[in-house]
Amino acid sequence: MSYSSNSWSVLYPQSDQRAHRAELAGALQRVCDSGSYILGAEVAAFETEFAAFLGAAQVVGVANGTDAIELMLRALKIGAGSKVVVPAFAPSAVASGVARSGAEPVFADIEPTTFTLCPVSLDALLRSPQGRCVKAAVVVHLYGHPADWGRLQQVADEHGIELLEDCAQAHGARWQGRMVGTLGRAAAFSFYPTKNLAAMGDAGAVVTNDAALAERLHMIRQYGWRQRYISEHAGVNSRMDELQAAVLRVKLGSLSKNIQQRRKLAAEYDARLRGSAVVTLPLVRGGCEHAYHQYVVRCERRDDLRQHLQEAQIPVAVHYPLPLHRQPAFGGSHVSLLESERAAEKVISLPLHPCLSEGAVDAVCDVMEALDHAGR
Repeated sequence: MSYSSNSWSVLYPQSDQRAHRAELAGALQRVCDSGSYILGAEVAAFETEFAAFLGAAQVVGVANGTDAIELMLRALKIGAGSKVVVPAFAPSAVASGVARSGAEPVFADIEPTTFTLCPVSLDALLRSPQGRCVKAAVVVHLYGHPADWGRLQQVADEHGIELLEDCAQAHGARWQGRMVGTLGRAAAFSFYPTKNLAAMGDAGAVVTNDAALAERLHMIRQYGWRQRYISEHAGVNSRMDELQAAVLRVKLGSLSKNIQQRRKLAAEYDARLRGSAVVTLPLVRGGCEHAYHQYVVRCERRDDLRQHLQEAQIPVAVHYPLPLHRQPAFGGSHVSLLESERAAEKVISLPLHPCLSEGAVDAVCDVMEALDHAGR
């Protein structure tokens, strides 16, 4: 049975662009007419508006989310000779950003219920020989669920390391009432076209309340310049362009509403799939507000479920199939990080975005229930 013809709106991110078509057309025309295309008034306005949304002092727009991680570490003077902890179950872009800073990524395990960095594993790593020279940990709020920041901060304080955030999937999520991106000294964001707040190309940002750090970031993102053509630092070219900033300004206005819709759809999945023999549902830790960049379930028969859904022309994905500590680019370690390995084998992301057509969640759940009944 196929549900593709009637139950699905145009796939995200196309549907996101269509929902803002008129406003985006005006914003793009405004940029075209301005004659300013890199680090101009649109970027400055977006930085101010996104900072206000988060309740942060400073936002520094950069070219993409991977650059944001690299520049965040470089501005903190964490590079060659240093190690940075990354959760083993996360996008490879996180470890790549660390490596590009000159630091060495090292890996800790995740919590099985939230898929976020485990404080116990972080503590164990920092107490081990591998923990020598660790200067920071990048805490990934994976799939939009805030990590256990309070316990992680206790571990970081005890060992004297910097605790930083990767919020690439968590725009609008909250921990204990505070927006993610404002919890540590600095945070990296991505605005890749599939994100909750999405550009029409690559874009990213670093968020901080540290004015001196923001000043260094502003210089590093553009060749190390404070004064044009005079490099005070070994900087890079990682500038947000005006077109992307204009797009983000349009979409920022509907971000809160869209996150509420994501939560509504997630609640519908929860209600339909509760008690399923096929999947284990995601949990939300008390005091956290999930942004649901993805709705991710565990399934012991994941390959069967994926095939079953794909045969019904329902788009699903696996985020992520191989933990970072097993990937060749990062050493291909044979050290066991059990929860990360289990997650990589069992997770599957079901369709969820704010423009899903009416009945789409029911369509997914109908197909999954058919598999459930077949397996009983």
